[in-house]
Amino acid sequence: MSQELIIGIAGAGGDGVISAGESLITAAALEGYHGIMTKSFGSQIRGGEASCRLRLATQPVLNPNGPLDVAVVLNWEDFRRFGGELPVEPATIVIYESNTGVSPDNLPLEGVTPAEVFSVPITEMAQTHAGTDKAKNIVIIGLLAGWFGIGRASMLAGIRKKFAKKGASVVEGNVRAFQAGLEFAEAHPLEADRKLAAPQADRGAKLLTDGNDMCAAAAIFAGCTFFSGYPITPSTEIMQFLDREIWKYGGTLLQAEDEIAGIGAVVGASFAGKKAMTATSGPGMSLKTEMLGLASIAELPLVCVNVQRGGPSTGMPTKAEQSDLFQAAFSAHGDCLRPILAPTSVGDVFGITVEAFNLAEYYQTPVIVLSDQEIGQRKETVDPIDTSAFQLVERRRPTETELAKYTRFKLTESGISPISHPGMRGGNYLAAGIEHNEVGRPTASGEMHARMNDKRFRKFDPLKNRRDLFVVEGDPDAPIGLVSWGSVAGVAREALRLAQAEGLHVKLLVPKLLYPVVEPVYQDFFASVKRGLFVEQSYQAQLYRLVRMFVDLPPLVKPLAKSGSNPIQPAEVLERLREMVVALQGNRNHHQTEQAAG
Repeated sequence: MSQELIIGIAGAGGDGVISAGESLITAAALEGYHGIMTKSFGSQIRGGEASCRLRLATQPVLNPNGPLDVAVVLNWEDFRRFGGELPVEPATIVIYESNTGVSPDNLPLEGVTPAEVFSVPITEMAQTHAGTDKAKNIVIIGLLAGWFGIGRASMLAGIRKKFAKKGASVVEGNVRAFQAGLEFAEAHPLEADRKLAAPQADRGAKLLTDGNDMCAAAAIFAGCTFFSGYPITPSTEIMQFLDREIWKYGGTLLQAEDEIAGIGAVVGASFAGKKAMTATSGPGMSLKTEMLGLASIAELPLVCVNVQRGGPSTGMPTKAEQSDLFQAAFSAHGDCLRPILAPTSVGDVFGITVEAFNLAEYYQTPVIVLSDQEIGQRKETVDPIDTSAFQLVERRRPTETELAKYTRFKLTESGISPISHPGMRGGNYLAAGIEHNEVGRPTASGEMHARMNDKRFRKFDPLKNRRDLFVVEGDPDAPIGLVSWGSVAGVAREALRLAQAEGLHVKLLVPKLLYPVVEPVYQDFFASVKRGLFVEQSYQAQLYRLVRMFVDLPPLVKPLAKSGSNPIQPAEVLERLREMVVALQGNRNHHQTEQAAG
């Protein structure tokens, strides 16, 4: 019996690969398993390759990475396009479509011989039992249910529900295709039992959702009543969810004609007194930059979610990357500071989105949330959200006394001044992109410009005390430190646990507030550190370089960074940690030898 199972499925667009994965993780979640499912596509608008990978386990899982236990191949050419995203190792079981013309002893896998290989007439079985090759994905989930014991009853119920509107004949055809997969597995048993062990009985209810839907739900909870945006991969699902739901809560959604209009409408809604949000990806962020500057100088709150993808330009729109941090922090002309938050998992997206609205409203500023394609589109089992644990922040409104002689941009001690909205008696003021004095009147005074810059920066000073937006795990006095953020933080967390199991003294820092850089947190963390790694999915190691601008890191703290679509695996991080422990021991022995000689 296995405690976890990592499955990769690849084929052409239209083969139902993603649908098969969603059926599997839904059935597993209903039976009480934990799971993560990621999706990956080619960049083509139509057609091209598609894959998914599932990690199902009896215990909580932190990331989807690692070599495959099971590889399901509908098309070898498509499978090989995913490279390191679907790694096959000697322990992997390979199941492939027999009509590909490849013999089991001559698989196109370089440098590895899988543990077991099954050539299965998947398309023929679909046509025979369901009357259409579109049922290939149903045959696949039948095979996997048969060999690995994943949710037979739940998957059958799901099939009947999914196809109910298409009539009894379609339902029964797909049921027969599923049964055919089960029977093939029973007739061709595995050499060793690889079935998943039973889940924990007291596991409790779980949600199965993705990061984009979680973000949209959190926005509604936080009080967002206006969303405007433009469809762009991989953030579009946020807008789609809100288009279905925001109206039920008195909100409004506008699909704008382009990215610039999308954020322009959000700035206008914020000026009108509404909590407002937009969502995009890297290319859209480039277009939204000028409007973000307008919101910054006019001190208007809004939330801008960037579901990052590979770049630059169109780049790799269907792959995850963490390479927009520099853009988020520095893509503004003039002196400008915008808080940047990053969730580390699907479950984490809810709290980070609520926090983004709270920061935006309190500090009267744009706040950027850096999600990415993996978190945005991956399915994950998460605990139900305890909404009673959250407090919602509203913007500072002027009192009647303040409205008697309203000074919108008053130079207060905190840097935060009361904000009115149209229709508020006495609250009229000019909000524009030009520098202004305290009442909002345009100015070319260098002295006033300096004072307003100071106001706009000084108001963020309390953020440097927000230690609750950082997570520290492991031995507080460890000489080896890891830092990781976003979706890759799950990889670092698992590497930390593996290292601790080997007796290595390691600790991990996971920042959820990326900018402004909270210097005391990093200084405290690195006080005991002699060697370390920043683990992140960007060629330039952007968080590593950003932190170095503000913090004197130990000289032997280095980046472990890769471009998007080149997965970083926990075992890879663990190996680097082992090397650092050996190096530390070598330095200690050398030092002791020098002392003895002296």
